[in-house]
Amino acid sequence: MKKLFLALLLVALAAPPAQAATQKRTVVYYQTQYSNGATGTYVSPKPLVDRNTGVTDVLVAAIHLNDNKIVHLNDHPPSHSRYTQMWQDLAAMQARGVNVIGMVGGAAPGSFQRLDTRFSEYYPLLRDTIRTYRLNGVDLDVEERMSIAGIRRVIDQLKADFGANFIVTLSPVASALWGGGNLSGFNYEDLYRSHGSKIAWFNGQFYNGWGNAGSTAHYDQIINRRVVPADKVVLGTLTSTANGGSGYVSTTTLKNTVTSLKTKYANFGGVAGWEYFNSLPGGTAEPWRWAADVTAWQK
Repeated sequence: MKKLFLALLLVALAAPPAQAATQKRTVVYYQTQYSNGATGTYVSPKPLVDRNTGVTDVLVAAIHLNDNKIVHLNDHPPSHSRYTQMWQDLAAMQARGVNVIGMVGGAAPGSFQRLDTRFSEYYPLLRDTIRTYRLNGVDLDVEERMSIAGIRRVIDQLKADFGANFIVTLSPVASALWGGGNLSGFNYEDLYRSHGSKIAWFNGQFYNGWGNAGSTAHYDQIINRRVVPADKVVLGTLTSTANGGSGYVSTTTLKNTVTSLKTKYANFGGVAGWEYFNSLPGGTAEPWRWAADVTAWQK
């Protein structure tokens, strides 16, 4: 009887928590590490776990592979002293189960052209950055022309170097996932057909005219094409009227969209917010509240 009890106890301890298997993604982009300019106040991401928001993934933005073969995180090398506290806070979040993912590229051009045409020179810079800061994954935000062979090579090498559990995401404009407008130069449906098993999910940009989070219509348009499934499509939104440009939707409207998507798609991929430091409704004083709300809506 004692052996049976011990066996059952070991099984219980080995089993993952029930919520871990069903929790939707709450993804936060973290680019503004200092508010009020370069010499401003440090913005810690750690309240996202201290306040139990349910955040699943923090995307640290933006890693650039510069032409002088120096890696920058925004305007400074990631080893700069301004980031010392940030890396400590992110490591503490990883210890609490949050994935810390490096966002590569974005609006600043060059990184992906270099990975595309000078792979052997520039990929090792990305690889070494991932290793040094122990990132759980990378988000490939390709907002410049790149060949499909080039992006496939990057994904393949990341998986070869870091293994099956390493997270690779991409952040196309939402319309690129339904065969519409695209900033990347390659076809995302073709990429998914060949490399879907290596892509954890897409952070679709449903704003700035490339998609809209005010209803489920554009998300539905993607899923109805029957190429990329709902569990691989995260609804990317703006967290403030001050972020990004056009397409911000109010908290009330976003709640309606998210709850509708959760009901419509049992495997709904989750929600991503650009960006953390001034997220509404809490603003700069309580930016963590956005993630807490999004997590609650998805339960």
